[in-house]
Amino acid sequence: MKHRVLLADDEPLARERLRFLLAGQQDVEVAGECRNGREVVAALKESRFDVLFLDIQMPGINGFEVIEKIGSANMPVTVFVTAHNQYAVQAFEVHALDYLTKPVEADRLQATLSRVRERIASQAALVTQEQLKSVLTSLENGGAARQEFPRRLLIHNGAKDSFVNVQDIEWIEAADYYACLHVGSKSFMLREPIKQLSKTLDPQQFVRIHRSIIVNVDQVTEIFREGQSEGSVVLKSGQRLRMSKAGQQGLLSVGRR
Repeated sequence: MKHRVLLADDEPLARERLRFLLAGQQDVEVAGECRNGREVVAALKESRFDVLFLDIQMPGINGFEVIEKIGSANMPVTVFVTAHNQYAVQAFEVHALDYLTKPVEADRLQATLSRVRERIASQAALVTQEQLKSVLTSLENGGAARQEFPRRLLIHNGAKDSFVNVQDIEWIEAADYYACLHVGSKSFMLREPIKQLSKTLDPQQFVRIHRSIIVNVDQVTEIFREGQSEGSVVLKSGQRLRMSKAGQQGLLSVGRR
C-alpha cells in the first residue's frame, strides 16, 4: 500500500524538487500539494494523508500555526522543510519526525523516508496488537466462536503513545476521520472513523445513539424523549448528549437485556 503524501510549500520550485525526489519511491504517492497554510488546513480536514512535508514560512498561516489549528494528535507524520535552521528545536517540540533544510538533498531525504516508514509500521503494529491478542486467545481456546472485544485502545500523539482502557470511556464523538474519546476530564483523538470504531466495540457496552455519538451504557443515568425523532441522554458526569430515534431504540434494547 502506498503512503499518501501532502507537499506544502509556497515556492513552486521547492515543491517540484520534492515531487521529483519522491517520484522514484514505489511506496510513496504525492496525493496533494498546497501553496499556503490555509490550503494545508483545508486539505488535512478534507482528506487522509500519511505524511506531510511542511514548509514553515508560508503566506497567511505558517507551519506551526497549521499544527496549532489541526492539533498535534490529528496530524499525519510531519516533516518540516525550510530554508532556515533556527526553528529546529521548536519543530521537535510539536513532535515533527524530522527537519530538512533547503535545498533538500536526495540522500538526506532517503534517510528521512526510512524513518517515516519505521514510524508508520510501528503505528500499524501497535494498533493491531489488541486484535492479535484476541485471535491468539481464540485459537488457544479451540477456536471458540465468542467474539472478543478490545480492552484497551492505543492513542498516537506525535512522539508519545498512550493506552486508554475501554471501560473508562464515557462517550465518543465523531471528528472527521478521527474519533474523540471522552474519559473523565480528558479527551483523546483516535485516528479511526466512528463508523469503523463502533464495529470493534462491545455492542452490549457501547451504543451508537446518534450518527456522530457513541455512549457507554453504564454512564447513562437519564433518557429524554424530545419529539418524534429526537431525544437526549444525560451521563453520570452531567453531560447531555443528543440522540436519534434509532439510537434510542438501540439503547433501550440493550438496557432490557
